[in-house]
Parts: sequence; C-alpha cells; structure tokens
Amino acid sequence: MLGPTASGKSAFALDLAERLDAPLLSVDSMQVYRHMNIGTAKPSAADRQRVEHRLIDLVDPEQEFSLADFQRAGEEVLAEFVDRPVVICGGSGLYFRSLVDPMTLAPSDPAVRAHLEATPLPDLVAELVGADAEAARHVDMANPHRVVRAVEVWRISGRTPSERVATPEYRAWAAFEPKRRFVAVGVDPGEALARRATERFDGMLAAGLLVEVSGLQHRLGRTASQAVGYKELLPVARGEIDITEGRRAAVSATVALAKRQRTFFRKDPRIRWVEWHDDRAKRFARLWSSLGITP
Repeated sequence: MLGPTASGKSAFALDLAERLDAPLLSVDSMQVYRHMNIGTAKPSAADRQRVEHRLIDLVDPEQEFSLADFQRAGEEVLAEFVDRPVVICGGSGLYFRSLVDPMTLAPSDPAVRAHLEATPLPDLVAELVGADAEAARHVDMANPHRVVRAVEVWRISGRTPSERVATPEYRAWAAFEPKRRFVAVGVDPGEALARRATERFDGMLAAGLLVEVSGLQHRLGRTASQAVGYKELLPVARGEIDITEGRRAAVSATVALAKRQRTFFRKDPRIRWVEWHDDRAKRFARLWSSLGITP
C-alpha cells in the first residue's frame, strides 16, 4: 500500500492486513526511530493490537539508520514470513524498492561522507566529471546530496556513475523488474493532497508535536533531525522563531514532500492506483475492487 504522505494509505493497509491475517511492514524512513511518534504518524497502540507491525521503533533518534540498514532489517523480517502474505505500507519509495527490487547498495563511510559534505559543491562536481565524463547523464549535478553520494561511492569503490548504471542489476532495477512477486496499490488524493497534508500537520500540532520535538531536541541525530516537521519545529523549540512561522515552514515542507513522493511512485508502472473519493466507504470499496476482494 503506497502513496504520498496524508493520502490515507495507512487506514487501507491496516484493514487489508487484518483481512489477510498478515503482518504490516512499514516502509517509512523515519518511523524506524523510537520516540518520534506524533510527527511520523506511527500506528496507535490500538492499531498495533489489531495487526502486528514491523520495521518501526528499531533505533534511538541519536543513531544513524541508513537505507542499507533498513534493507537488511526488512529482508530478515520477510524471511520470517516466507509462507504468509505480508502487507507493506509507506511513502518512502526507495525503502519500498529496496525490499522488492534488485538493489545492491553501494558502500558508505561516515568519515568520507562528512569530509565530502564540507567540500564545496563545484569541487565535487569537478572531481566526478574528471573521473567520468558522462557523469552528468546519471547524476543531478545541482543536487548536493546526489553529488556527495556519487563521489563517496567513487572514492570508496572506484566505480563511476557510468559503470554503475551499466550493470545487469541496475538495468533490471531501472526496468522495474522485481526480485520477488508482489501486488502494489497506490493511493493518491489528487487535488486534495495539499489540503490533506495541511490538515494532517495541524492535527499533529494539536496532538502535541511541538512538545514531542522539544523533548527530543537534544537527542535527534543527523538523520532524525531532518525529518519533515521536526526540522521546522526545532527552531520553535529553541525559541528562535514563533510557532506561526514554524507551522508555515512545516506545512510547506510537508506538501512538498507529498508531491515528491507522488512523483516517485507515479513512475512505477506496476502500481495500481485507487481512484480517490472523500467518502471513506467508497474509497475502501474501490480498493477491494482493485484487489478482487469482496467487501
């Protein structure tokens, strides 16, 4: 069950997992952190009693938890349920693909990464292009994160972007050829996306998100501190800006995230999309119909 944040996919996934007597695996890059509950929209205690949830609350917020760490944890969980259906739900597209598609992740080194992040972007671009004249065809040179990662892989492994995309595994990944069988359903509220994302964030504020952020402000590591909502409210917790400014920034970031997630998932031709309807019963009827399940 896939889709952008605030699309309502979690409610679908919970009902589906209950019907199938299946565990629910979260593919959310921030739900892996303990104590970050409100801002990551973690399932409630009641929901966890209804359905077994996995791949949440794996590490403390001070720790780094990479995509490679998630992939290893996810493969271990899937191995436990090899003879049972599993419902995967979330909005982190690469985390989802790391479990269903061929994806051997390139090595990483925190020391190398830290050094590169402190290096001016033009210097990194020059190094990458010097090693691979075609690098710009495969790496967004205007995206510092992408450039840093490409140079990191080059320095550690000696493999250029052009060499990496020439492998059979990468070609299979780019062609959406999975390593395991699955059925994917996407939920997209269309024009209601921005409104729903705004309403959801305001609901989080009402539920105590600022208090949660304030209590965690000295515990959030490099990755956890970048979580949407937390990043924008940290200055509020420190008294640097007021809540009105923090909310405005957080809403804008939440809507932008939802749109990026939608764009990512829409590129995957394997996903069946459920037509949105504001009426919950009609949405669920369309879901069951898309899966061939009798309501």
